[in-house]
Amino acid sequence: MQKINEKKENRNDYEMNSLSYEEAQKSDDRTYCEYYLSLIRTKQLFVFTFYTKSDYNSRLIKIIFFFTSFSLYYTIKALFFNDSVLHVIYENSGAYDFIYQLPQILYSTIISTLLGVILSKLSLTQVNVLEIKNSDKDRDSREYKNEFNNFIKKIKIKFILFFVINFLLLILFWYYLSCFCAVYKNTQVYLIKDVLISFGMSLIYPFFINLLPGIFRIYSLKDKNKNHTCMYYTSKVLQLI
Repeated sequence: MQKINEKKENRNDYEMNSLSYEEAQKSDDRTYCEYYLSLIRTKQLFVFTFYTKSDYNSRLIKIIFFFTSFSLYYTIKALFFNDSVLHVIYENSGAYDFIYQLPQILYSTIISTLLGVILSKLSLTQVNVLEIKNSDKDRDSREYKNEFNNFIKKIKIKFILFFVINFLLLILFWYYLSCFCAVYKNTQVYLIKDVLISFGMSLIYPFFINLLPGIFRIYSLKDKNKNHTCMYYTSKVLQLI
């Protein structure tokens, strides 16, 4: 029993939220609010970057990823500033039309979020660390040492790819935005407004979307005498959104 409690105490939010149904029934006794806050700590970008400390990701990498994400939103939104948008701005005598811009803000937010998820796969190391942490091999065995060496190599390759791709993306972003702002000097204010709204939406929506998974998860674990496997794994699918 003591061993189980120690293992539970050593688990962070990501590990607890990734438990199988059988394991969660034994060790996950969190309330709805505790589970909801764990999702915010792992999925809300600002909180995840500057507040969460219990994960197995580099703080420096997370900060770089945060600012790269903002640059990504900035560039993607600039790509949506086509002739039709500029024409509407001209017809409105420079007035900002939020209703007209809203679909493009949503499109750019979705695209930027998807690209950000792909980029995060190259920057975040938590999954790799947990693989070696949860290895059932003897720590003094040759198999474990080989596994650990492979883990170190994988992390090095991951970081090298991240920094190379990140550097190339920033150069590309800088070049495109410089050209855009030089040609369309009078639209910079509109672009910044759209970027702030788009990036702000990406920071706000996790507070709402993550209200749903807990309803299924907590209910499925509340009654330990019944099998609610389907409901539990529904919550795990929802927490990926």
